[in-house]
Amino acid sequence: MAAEKHLKRSVKSAVITVPAHFNNQQRQATKDAGRIAGLDVKRIINEPTAAALAYGLHSKSHSLSSATKNEDGSVKSNVVIFDLGGGTFDVSVLTLDGGVFEVKATGGDTHLGGEDFDNGIYEWCLEKITKEHGEKEADAIRASARASSRLRRAVESAKRTLSTVSNIEIEVDRLSSTVDFCETLTRTAFEELNGHLFQRCIDTVQSVLVDADCTLGDVTDVVLVGGSTRIPQLQKRLHELFDGRIELCKSVHPDEAVAIGAAVQGHILSTGAGGGGKDLDAASSTTDLLLLDVTPLSLGIELDGRLMSVLIKRNTSIPCRKTRTYTTVDDWQTEIDVVVYEGERPSIDANNQLGSFVISGVERARAGDPKVDVTFALDANGILNVSALDQVTGAEATAEIKAEQGRLSPQDIEQMIADAETYRAADVELVAKSEYKVALEEAFFTAQAKEGKNDEDELELADLMDWLELDSEGATLAEMQGKGRILEDKYGMIVAS
Repeated sequence: MAAEKHLKRSVKSAVITVPAHFNNQQRQATKDAGRIAGLDVKRIINEPTAAALAYGLHSKSHSLSSATKNEDGSVKSNVVIFDLGGGTFDVSVLTLDGGVFEVKATGGDTHLGGEDFDNGIYEWCLEKITKEHGEKEADAIRASARASSRLRRAVESAKRTLSTVSNIEIEVDRLSSTVDFCETLTRTAFEELNGHLFQRCIDTVQSVLVDADCTLGDVTDVVLVGGSTRIPQLQKRLHELFDGRIELCKSVHPDEAVAIGAAVQGHILSTGAGGGGKDLDAASSTTDLLLLDVTPLSLGIELDGRLMSVLIKRNTSIPCRKTRTYTTVDDWQTEIDVVVYEGERPSIDANNQLGSFVISGVERARAGDPKVDVTFALDANGILNVSALDQVTGAEATAEIKAEQGRLSPQDIEQMIADAETYRAADVELVAKSEYKVALEEAFFTAQAKEGKNDEDELELADLMDWLELDSEGATLAEMQGKGRILEDKYGMIVAS
């Protein structure tokens, strides 16, 4: 909707980015969601890979002091994409050789993001409250959605500010009936609170480098992606990891890199080389870029003894196709259950089942004699198709990943598309509300920063913020506009979505 508003035309095709650690089912669910939204999903790509494309687009017109040059003059570099957002953390190692991006390895921590740094400060605040007002008061604040939300807002704001100043006062008036919270947090204290999180980030980088068969000395560039990479201590530790010889790349906007990369990939996939807009055209031609992504998890089938036989190893470049030959475990067996898994453990019990199917008509023979070829075909979106073929009888079967664990059947998809048409008017209202809420929040923060407010003004603005955080979801557009008029009439704000 926002893209259509900006472009002033309808959008029917899309490249969608996902966290690098997304599995097969999550990728398929994302593609299904795109189709339900009326989009032709041209490609699903990993977020760090998209960021690398944005970096590559930039580097085509900027010299890389740390990169090496091939005999033909093209640039070759080994790039670490460090992507730390609000709720996810991904690291990828890529080789950029001329215009070819090859992902060597990817990994991440599904339980690490900017919110974890917020949590460290949040718990520090509650400890301060416990010391001054008692554990009962701290528990009451933790249990109160309103109080907890207000404290977390202040904590997140403090974290952001500490990227540019050495200390910040965290102040929340009337946090509860007995608590007016005010404490000073220094950047040094923040770094001590979250030291273990910084170390987890560094450990992940080192682990992915090992997977990529790449040493610290081989790395030529480190690209920072995601708002949390603005934290100075994190940048310092990365700089020290590479012995200070690499300047961290900040030329690509950390909040926009993934979106820019998706746009580049869309341009590459489009039929015409032109029409990519001034930013794409400035890099001469994105058709000179070739992207070779990888699969984040190993893929295989169950063997006798509940073990997993891997056909496609983790970090294999995609698209790819792999075939292995299997046999029967019982005499005169004419059917074989093919159960498909993804994961890194030898036991299927620790891995994720994707689906299963049966191949019938297998050669009737002694155990070990029949030969059945199982083929895994992984497309450029990271979505898997599986088939099995008996070499003697010609019997064949194909995997159908059933509608389970987040997967949708074609009937489910069609029904959801029909529902989307039925509720289109309500959806338009929802979008309008969302856009107006963003404008309302921006006007609120501007009003909050104005000087000369009295206590009544401060209380009125605090109530408005609480309403935005806790009560606005169920409000109508008219009710939101009523709140906007308060800001317009009393504080001179212009609220326009």
